Amino acid sequence: MSLKKESRTDVQFHLAALRGDCERLKQLLDTGKVHIDSRDRDGTTPLILSAAMGHTECVRELLAQGADPACCRTTGTSALFFAAQGGFLDIACLLVDCGAAIDAPSTDGGTPLFVACQCGHLPVVEELIRRGANVNSCMKDKATPLFIAAQNGHEEVCLALLAAGAAVDAARADRASPLWIAAQCGHQRVARALLAAGAHADKLRQDGATPLFKAAHKGHGAVVAELLKYKPNLGILPNGQSALHGAAMFGQLACVRLLARRRVAVGSDVVPVTTLRNAAGLTALQAAASAGKRDVVAYLKQLEHS
Repeated sequence: MSLKKESRTDVQFHLAALRGDCERLKQLLDTGKVHIDSRDRDGTTPLILSAAMGHTECVRELLAQGADPACCRTTGTSALFFAAQGGFLDIACLLVDCGAAIDAPSTDGGTPLFVACQCGHLPVVEELIRRGANVNSCMKDKATPLFIAAQNGHEEVCLALLAAGAAVDAARADRASPLWIAAQCGHQRVARALLAAGAHADKLRQDGATPLFKAAHKGHGAVVAELLKYKPNLGILPNGQSALHGAAMFGQLACVRLLARRRVAVGSDVVPVTTLRNAAGLTALQAAASAGKRDVVAYLKQLEHS
């Protein structure tokens, strides 16, 4: 997009939009010296600025005077994108009513729904869904609105997306699922909601780690407890470790306590998880000792002799 240099009047016009000075906007438009969709060096229009800052009256005035809601910055981000990001429901409704494309993507694939989910703006999320936003749209890395809501711990947003048909196991390009990212980030309530909606408890990321492994490794005991209700794989995973190994090696004693008394099927036998050996041939106790995790070592030794 080729952008001409801004005039002094253009700069004043943009400043009025940024500051929410509706009277100044009208004055400048009345001079006939500014174009309603004049752009700065980034392609930003006065409508985009007012929408981003939550200036409802300025948005209303600009739209009434013919501002194009489809105009985007060089990044592909529109006025609706910024209204959704800011949680400005009234402005989002005004823009859609005036023809703003509800699923217009930015250059990285993010839509208005995506940023509303990222920021946890539930009323905006619900309104965009009601007006037909695609709940299974994805960014270039394949992350969906559900994925980003799960990553940021927004339980109610996740529930709204799931109710609208979001794919519960739709994975990012690295095969991380919404449940996997919720487990990594320690979002217990989100993990609970995803599991209740049918999320695959053992869905692997490309490195061979499950949600349980990641939660245990990070020390998120509440998430581990949620996952254990769904009988996840406690054995050796494709990454060469068990969830217990992950907790033990990183000194996550609370998670070790949740996992260490459990048993796992190995062939035709059922054995204590503490007897499993990782890809390096170490038990969880040995792995903890190697990593210098003394409290974990003490606990597992005590368990051995109990």
